[in-house]
Amino acid sequence: MTNPHLILGNGESRSWFTPRKLENTITWGCNAVYRDGIVDNLVSVDASMQQEIYESGYALKNTCWFEEWNELPTSVGEHFYLTYTNKIHIAGALSEKCVIRGNIDVDIDKEMAKYSDHLDKKDLKQKLKKEIGLWVTWLADEDKVNNIDFPKDWAAGPTATHLACQQGAKDIYLLGFDLSSYTEPLNNIYKGTDNYLPASSKGINSANWMTQLKTVFKEFPNTLFYWVDWSYGTPPCYNIKNVGYLTKTEFCGILNIQ
Repeated sequence: MTNPHLILGNGESRSWFTPRKLENTITWGCNAVYRDGIVDNLVSVDASMQQEIYESGYALKNTCWFEEWNELPTSVGEHFYLTYTNKIHIAGALSEKCVIRGNIDVDIDKEMAKYSDHLDKKDLKQKLKKEIGLWVTWLADEDKVNNIDFPKDWAAGPTATHLACQQGAKDIYLLGFDLSSYTEPLNNIYKGTDNYLPASSKGINSANWMTQLKTVFKEFPNTLFYWVDWSYGTPPCYNIKNVGYLTKTEFCGILNIQ
């Protein structure tokens, strides 16, 4: 019998739960969850958050999963530093290897033109600008970072869910998977903090996020997924046979969470 897996999203419905390792349950967290506790697996697909996590020292002692975490020789990092001094974020002491992530060759106006005219232009520009930059992280001799082979270009929550399935999970609990809507305020525990959008930001269209989760649900039909504490109207995926819903009380009782 395999242990259940708990995936911690950062939606505000998770605010009551302190991230931590649990007895007989494998825990997964996303991005800034490491600030509040240690989980069995930490997933980050965001360049700025990856650098923050690594610079904190967390990745030296705790298992992490980072997207596009490809080691490069120090000469490449030095080249980028000298070429893009004003647009680069540096972390760590100079070493023999580094990771470079991000993109600076982005035309904001062209990117904004791809979106609907009804969106708040100031808010949209703020979201797009957050992703621009180069993050050069000098690496320690040893760490516990795993490069994510698949999936690619997904959000952290669905990525963590897929990785848990890859490890053979048969029962997965999704906590803090609140989704989002552009018509509502941003729903994230860490909004307004470093490497996150301001607390005043509007929400984000979660269509791609939902598509990614549905892909996982259908790819692993023999795994049961339990969406915990959903209280936002009609549940998503209510017609998918291997997806169920639990109240907070039911969830705590099953996993013996005090």
